[in-house]
Amino acid sequence: MSTDVLAQLIASLASGSIKVVDLSQNLSPSTPVIGLPPPFAQSAPFRMETISRYDDVGPGWYWNNISLGEHTGTHFDAPIHWVTGRDIPAGSTDTIAPGRFAAPACVIDCEAECAADAGFLLTRAGLLAWEAKHGRIPAGSWVLLRSGWSKRAGDAFLNVGEGGPVTPGPDTDCVRFMVEERDVIGFGTETVGTDAGQAFMFEPAFPCHTMMHGSGRFGLASLAGLDQLPPTGALLITPPLKIEGGSGSPCRVLALVTA
Repeated sequence: MSTDVLAQLIASLASGSIKVVDLSQNLSPSTPVIGLPPPFAQSAPFRMETISRYDDVGPGWYWNNISLGEHTGTHFDAPIHWVTGRDIPAGSTDTIAPGRFAAPACVIDCEAECAADAGFLLTRAGLLAWEAKHGRIPAGSWVLLRSGWSKRAGDAFLNVGEGGPVTPGPDTDCVRFMVEERDVIGFGTETVGTDAGQAFMFEPAFPCHTMMHGSGRFGLASLAGLDQLPPTGALLITPPLKIEGGSGSPCRVLALVTA
């Protein structure tokens, strides 16, 4: 039976009846990186240095050295990224069971709300209203907040003002609902991090990181192309780099959807 299912998938991909959607942003020196207030250490920006490019030091090949923080651009957050998840078994990028890198997605379209309010917060009531239209969020699913934020660039993407960053995300009760009542595999967003920009003021602070990672769940940040996904029915493929002891990594997130 499994061979038949895989053969059907291969045929569907070849025919185009199932398409692959890229949900990732490009990595470049201009990729926005989250900034922390002093005295906290900062993540380095993406850097790329040419080793050789069909020249005297490498006449037949082109390659580069790169350096960047683990949580740069479109990236995967592993449980050990947050202090609450530091003791989670198999909680680093190299130890997570590979079967957990393929999971269904529920896409919550809040693009209009986020356009009207940059600090929009997804609530438990908002998820229940979504479920009334699309059905219960299945256990083991990703919940993705479609905000349209990936259409922004540079300073507008980070959107930092005098009171800190203002970006959309889930409120505390929403995160608790996803973890305790819907048993999701993780939460994904188009912003630079999975928590709302003002989540440092929530109780607990940064509830998405605190509760998701503290319960062995994952995060996806700086996603793009969520407007190409249906509310339900997409399958996300999310493997991070297999960094030994890694807290996360840049990730080319792909979705399989029916055409």
